[in-house]
Amino acid sequence: MTTQDLLAVDVQVACDDSDVPSKRQIEHWATRAVVESGRTLAANAEMSVRVVNREEIRSLNRDYRQLDRVTNVLSFPAGGISGLPAEAPQLLGDVVVCAAVVGEEAAEQGKAVDAHWAHMLVHGTLHLLGFDHQTAADAAEMEGLEARILTANGLSDPYLTSR
Repeated sequence: MTTQDLLAVDVQVACDDSDVPSKRQIEHWATRAVVESGRTLAANAEMSVRVVNREEIRSLNRDYRQLDRVTNVLSFPAGGISGLPAEAPQLLGDVVVCAAVVGEEAAEQGKAVDAHWAHMLVHGTLHLLGFDHQTAADAAEMEGLEARILTANGLSDPYLTSR
């Protein structure tokens, strides 16, 4: 089974930042999050990842979360869509990442940019799968899963210094 059989990832880059991962890297981290999440998906699941600038992420954050500020990643789960034929793709939703914020955060936190991108892509994809961090218990579950996915794939635990 190929990555495309498991999860189709539509990657859109809508900014000029130079440290944006390749489409293949973005697909890899979204797929790793799905595979290692423990969630079962249809064989033809789809999601989008859109890489944006500060203005676009701020607008989305303001319009959909009523928070008028930039952020690193936003997730918009598709939810169930009734009436679709069984052969229709399972739509997970959209992950939107602000390239400038990810780069700044990586520098501020002393992390490799590619490792922080991986973390943001895993984090955003897990939100599409129903994981959240609204309560302490939910945060512990989600952060633990993020750490397991990243370390199993050769990266450091992003929460290690904050625990």
